[in-house]
Amino acid sequence: MTPTSVDRLPTQAETAEVSADGLLIRRVETLAEYHECVDIQEETWGLNFRERVPSAILMGAQKLSGVCAAAFAPGGRMLGFVFGMTGPAKGELVHWSDLLAVRAEARGSHVGERLKRYQRELWSAVGVETIYWTFDTLVARNAHLNLRRLGARASEYVVNMYGSNTGSPLHGALETDRWVAAWDVSPATEVPTVEPWADGVFVIDASPDGTMPVIKPMVTSNIVRIAVPADFERLTHTQRVAWRDATRHAFLHYLALGYHVSTFQRATHDQPPFYEMTVDAAHG
Repeated sequence: MTPTSVDRLPTQAETAEVSADGLLIRRVETLAEYHECVDIQEETWGLNFRERVPSAILMGAQKLSGVCAAAFAPGGRMLGFVFGMTGPAKGELVHWSDLLAVRAEARGSHVGERLKRYQRELWSAVGVETIYWTFDTLVARNAHLNLRRLGARASEYVVNMYGSNTGSPLHGALETDRWVAAWDVSPATEVPTVEPWADGVFVIDASPDGTMPVIKPMVTSNIVRIAVPADFERLTHTQRVAWRDATRHAFLHYLALGYHVSTFQRATHDQPPFYEMTVDAAHG
């Protein structure tokens, strides 16, 4: 399609959603709500987070071709929000989802997933073809959400995308390698997730306690597995750096050879969480 301006966004009445548990998802409306989105950013990434988006930008983007939507508990408390911008890129209309944050009290109840699905439904109504966002390559729960539950693709690996001084305690001084997730909006049917192959070969494994990577030979195999830590937040800085360096080298090595991420597997009792990378011959 030829990208055009977004002619008409669905109205609030058309898009507000209330789930069976009473969670309300709708676009942010008042100045106080925009300020609360800023508060949630500070709760999530810290007061000194350099990439914090101010309320004026959240509001201005909403008035043009962006979206700032929030999830509200039955009592009215904002539990999380999602923010993104829409525009043309490479011949199609796309949406860049810049922020997704959920308060600690609501994590584990799929609030983030529901916000993403709301975002997708909103933009599918106006011709957006793909939604993009980024996520840390080492955070297993985010990889599981994005690649398995939502069915997005890991479309691009970016080295140190936001630098090593974001001002957030979550990032510390670690270089911010990111996957760019690409989520197809149209058709709106769900894409079946791919299960790992039984004969995948680990090229990065985990130590018995899961805190350090175990680097193995970069074999030539149709199916390779790259492990990541099961609990990234509990690692020391030294351990995080070791994981970043090992996985970066492996990802870039296999991407250069034409591999792609085909799926992600959460940790089991005898295996760490891992990405599986394949080449077309693995499916032939």
